[in-house]
Amino acid sequence: MSSSSAAITLSNGVKMPVIGLGTWQSSPAEVIAAVKASVKAGYRLIDTAAVYQNEEAIGTAIKELVEEGVVKREELFVTTKAWTHELAPGKLEGGLRASLKKLQLEYVDLYLAHMPTAFNDDMSQHVASPVEDVWRQFDAVYKTGLAKSVGVSNWNNEQIGRALALGLTPIHNSQVELHLYFPQHEHVDFCKAHNISVTSYATLGSPGRVNFTLPTGQKLDWAPAPSDLEDKNVVALAEKNKKTPAQVLLRYALDRGLAIIPKSVNISRIEENFNVFDFTISQEGIAKLEESKISQRLFLQDFMAGHPEDAFANERK
Repeated sequence: MSSSSAAITLSNGVKMPVIGLGTWQSSPAEVIAAVKASVKAGYRLIDTAAVYQNEEAIGTAIKELVEEGVVKREELFVTTKAWTHELAPGKLEGGLRASLKKLQLEYVDLYLAHMPTAFNDDMSQHVASPVEDVWRQFDAVYKTGLAKSVGVSNWNNEQIGRALALGLTPIHNSQVELHLYFPQHEHVDFCKAHNISVTSYATLGSPGRVNFTLPTGQKLDWAPAPSDLEDKNVVALAEKNKKTPAQVLLRYALDRGLAIIPKSVNISRIEENFNVFDFTISQEGIAKLEESKISQRLFLQDFMAGHPEDAFANERK
């Protein structure tokens, strides 16, 4: 499969590229250069979110790329996500319209519920809106045509099942933390059984997460975790294929049938992350990589704790 055309077909027939540029933690100035470099390198998927505070810069980059004739709008696949306050009753369409205005787009290709938990505007209070009500809002915005497909992020299997049981627009995509040391087999199997495509975030084990600061300037405490990039089987397979450990970890997810959105603002890294179409990892190779049997979630989304729709309640100590 050629790099630029490699895609997953969603259950509604929309084609979603298998590899995209992730933009979490990318500042507006960095992200303009990153988006332009990525599209010139062959990427056709750009993944952002209202909470990343870089939609305006991404919109500027897309506009410039289209004006320069590098790419047509319909050749790009743009994903954005509704943050917790936009999931509150009656808020979603306004949130999507605000994102579209910043992105300078008429529609997004995929709109995700960034979390299953609704909050008030400053996140000081839970809004006890069940996921069924959240999904009813996504069904409504999908029917307006403002989003070509809709999905969820950081939802658990039970929550997805409850949304599907409504019999409305199906969930087209589930974006979750997924990497060699958190392989999410149960979630992927569940999604496959319901014809939901899966996007992996933190595919490299998110080494950059430790640099993250909240808008308040506070740094988060991260539990100690082994590095996927230093796994001995990953390093061995990289040497065998004359690839980097990062390329092996990205290919691992692709060969499991998933979409990936590696984040970078480094031009050579952006190109390296896309250069993964000239080798594959067999089922035996995947089994060998998974010998470590490590399964550790890095992103526990602690702010969800205590919310009636906390997706990871059963994982909290």
